[in-house]
Amino acid sequence: MPTEYQSQYFAHQLTKRLASDNAEKLSQSLLNATVDLNPHQVDAALFAFRSPFSNGAVLADEVGLGKTIEAGLIISQLWAERRRRIACIVPASLRKKWNRELLEKFFIDSVILETRSFNAHRKHQGGNPFDQPDRVVVCSYEFARSKVNDLKQVPWDLITLDEAHRLRNVYKKSNRIARTIRDAVLSRPKVLLTATPLQNSLMELYGLISFVDPHLFGDEKSFKSRFATKAEKVTPDQIEELRTRLRPVCQRTLRRQVSEYVPYTNRISITQDFTQTDEEVRLYEQVSTYLQKPELMALPSGQRQLITLILRKILASSSFAITATLGKLIDRLETLQAEAGEDGVGSVVDDVEHADELEEEWHEALDDGDDEGDPDEDDPEDRREAIREEIEELRSYRALAQSISRNAKGDALLFALERGFEQAGKNGAPRKALIFTESRRTQDYLKDLLERSGYAGRIVTFNGTNTDPESKRIYADWLERHRGEDCVTGSASADMRSALVDRFRDEATIMIATESAAEGVNLQFCCLSRISGSPAIPSE
Repeated sequence: MPTEYQSQYFAHQLTKRLASDNAEKLSQSLLNATVDLNPHQVDAALFAFRSPFSNGAVLADEVGLGKTIEAGLIISQLWAERRRRIACIVPASLRKKWNRELLEKFFIDSVILETRSFNAHRKHQGGNPFDQPDRVVVCSYEFARSKVNDLKQVPWDLITLDEAHRLRNVYKKSNRIARTIRDAVLSRPKVLLTATPLQNSLMELYGLISFVDPHLFGDEKSFKSRFATKAEKVTPDQIEELRTRLRPVCQRTLRRQVSEYVPYTNRISITQDFTQTDEEVRLYEQVSTYLQKPELMALPSGQRQLITLILRKILASSSFAITATLGKLIDRLETLQAEAGEDGVGSVVDDVEHADELEEEWHEALDDGDDEGDPDEDDPEDRREAIREEIEELRSYRALAQSISRNAKGDALLFALERGFEQAGKNGAPRKALIFTESRRTQDYLKDLLERSGYAGRIVTFNGTNTDPESKRIYADWLERHRGEDCVTGSASADMRSALVDRFRDEATIMIATESAAEGVNLQFCCLSRISGSPAIPSE
């Protein structure tokens, strides 16, 4: 039985309040975590607690420094303090990652809220599905926006916003998702996680900070006149002032600052040159010349530059990708010929994932008045003749593309794979290769090419839909194998991602992925990635 002194000591330890910058503040979360923590991660978590009025912080460590772990420490500490109304709003592709890491690393249960689980909760349990004090709520930005009235009714103890650079243009009226979420969570404690707090303009930094403190930089006009003027460069004094203002709400750690205690894998670059065939060069030049014409009937006038950008991505991907896209343009012109067309990106660029995000960003960029405008009305007969001529022109390009049976880039890929696997074997690494492409049609072409080159049965494809029979079979097998286990979330899209990654890790040799695999998928077991000719994603 404890003495009176011991009882008083234990009571003091249980009830004492610690300074926010005291490492003991995180004692409970440090005790419970099953990860090897680094000093900068503990510092980041403490920083979030001592942010002014605890109303928020931006944690902007470089890629790979463990921002999810930092947020997990914060969540774990609040959980230990019985402050358990916590939400994680993340890109849809990261929901499963957050769900799994909270459970595996911090023993915190969470629920992925999407339409099906939201409706099921409301039907069987009633009340607000966001208000679940016994579980962390994980949802996508799109879902949070669609259910914003339910979201803002909860007295949140913390809201975590991952990949927060997606919210950087919140100051623009056209960014509906970011503005809606900001207004809903403005008075709640929040942590924003991003490796790229600004990319193109200081105004993006202004937008992110407005989530934490809308008064820190004043209004948009004041910030622009002080820091983001186009007339002259920002002076050293202004830079120092900006840093001083940011210091209480934003913390960033660079890789070079932690290199002493964080071991990084030495990545060896292998460049495989290739020369396009004469037919490929001719196709590229002809389509490029077409895209440079002053007037094009196939492209909506208000979105021409955006669609041209996407078409060039497809053209650079493979002849197989551009073949189908040219067909879409022809179909659109034939529809216009029948006077029943609609102006919009539509199915013309359905081969490239995240085209809708590009479209939204493009419209945001035009907010400042740099709009393309509408063309003058043409004579109906002249218009019909222009459409007819353009259809014939596009048909000739499509015929040329269809005549190309082999792509030089594909042949170079096969050689690069063998070189890479040979180097991996010398280093004792597993034979695992990740190939990125921006086009789903190029993805199909590469899968067929590799299967005919000795890799049949050892390939997994990963994209934004994965509705093909093979992916469905992998998903069904994964569900059966993990029936009754916590790793099954009930979210079909999140569980599909887990099934495909597990298949790649345990059985397959090659994964061919679109940009859907560029965020939130743990592929560190892979020894080869981003084969030459694939899109570069430097921030991932």
